[in-house]
Amino acid sequence: MNRTTVKVAVAALSALVATGLAGGCTTGGGDGGGSAARPGHDRTAVPAPGPSARETGAEEGTRGGEAGPPDAAQRAAAYRKWGLEPLPAPPAAPVVKPVKTVRTGADRVPVISDVPTKDKVVFLTIDDGAEKDPKFAEMMRDLDVPFTMFLTDSAIRADYGYFKPLAALGNGVANHTLTHPDLRALGAGEQEREICGQQRQLRETYGTAPRLFRPPYGNWNEDTRAAAGRCGVDAIVLWRESMQITDMQYQRGDRKLHPGDIVLAHFRGPADLKGTSMTEMTANLLRRVQEQGFTVARLEDYV
Repeated sequence: MNRTTVKVAVAALSALVATGLAGGCTTGGGDGGGSAARPGHDRTAVPAPGPSARETGAEEGTRGGEAGPPDAAQRAAAYRKWGLEPLPAPPAAPVVKPVKTVRTGADRVPVISDVPTKDKVVFLTIDDGAEKDPKFAEMMRDLDVPFTMFLTDSAIRADYGYFKPLAALGNGVANHTLTHPDLRALGAGEQEREICGQQRQLRETYGTAPRLFRPPYGNWNEDTRAAAGRCGVDAIVLWRESMQITDMQYQRGDRKLHPGDIVLAHFRGPADLKGTSMTEMTANLLRRVQEQGFTVARLEDYV
């Protein structure tokens, strides 16, 4: 073999080796300068999506929506926003509701101020509907605390829409008459018009006929009970404690909450609360509940 032939052979071998090395740079997926990395190994590729917020519970949990429940850290953050510590989760709803109604065997509409239960729960009820504070709606959406709204038509008719998102969260819509009269001062027919008229109005506005009724001022008589039954009411709901501005007013001498107590509050704003907002009043209420070792459950789960 002459020198020329050797040079040609060496050149061919060098070209073959170079070709193999170049192939390794483009398919090896390392940190070299190749421009065609393997699928899934490109440093600039968009990573595969992880679990959605709905799947991980990162979305806000609501009783009325489809989102998963928030985790402990999310709940804590939501409560901190309002200057609160998280309330304990309420126990599972009883399989058999402890308050009997006409539908479940009672011979007449029951009148209740509390619910017979050993669960360390109380029930939050909010009356009238005059104050329509958007911050309160935000607060209830954040905290997911259940409550029942006893609404009076004359107080809410200027803005029926305010209460729809609150109802959509799973909070009960209940009857508090059309015009908030003292029912004991009215005859049987007038009482029926006040109660049945508000049943119809609330059903047309919010889609469901209320099961619960509260007489204004807590004043009722047997005509009230009979009218409530004719209007399709399951129970007349009074209360054991009423929330003022910073503390509760108690009916019992021990000035303590008891399991199953019904707590009354109102949709009121700074004009009625001496400059305190409804969210501040509600935060004070929840602190009083927590300080006594209770949490808040949904009244409709027990009645």
